[in-house]
Amino acid sequence: MATLARQPAGSARFVEKKYMAMLERPLESSGELRFVAPDRLEKRTLAPKPETLLVQGDMLTVERAGRRTTIPLGNHPELACFIESLRGTLAGNRQALEQYYRLALEGTAKRWTLTLTPSDSRMAAAIAAIRIDGAGERLERVEIRQADGDRSVMTIVPTGGQ
Repeated sequence: MATLARQPAGSARFVEKKYMAMLERPLESSGELRFVAPDRLEKRTLAPKPETLLVQGDMLTVERAGRRTTIPLGNHPELACFIESLRGTLAGNRQALEQYYRLALEGTAKRWTLTLTPSDSRMAAAIAAIRIDGAGERLERVEIRQADGDRSVMTIVPTGGQ
């Protein structure tokens, strides 16, 4: 966590595949991620359809198809819990993560896996676990396993600073 906390900002490309029981093939999207400590996270999807998710403090702004919607995370605790899994990890904020999850860390500082298991029963009804693989101060892969068996896997490749 201390190593991650030393990174004040970063940017990366991502490819995300969503595996759902109702689909024959995974849905794939790609784009850019940007993080500025302590609490600004932007996910800009470029393909297949443009979409921007921006989390700044306790507000989430979604831009899609020319429309912008702002959502206070305080009104959506399950959404806040999910967002904090990535933002808290990027910031190296163990306290923020422990507010929502039980943490299990494996590996070494050079190659590690952090498994987040929701501590809240409402969140656990949706998310079974989040597994984050990294190397040093970099996040490389985020897998979200849903309680219903569906999952998403995001592969992250740094482009500067992360």
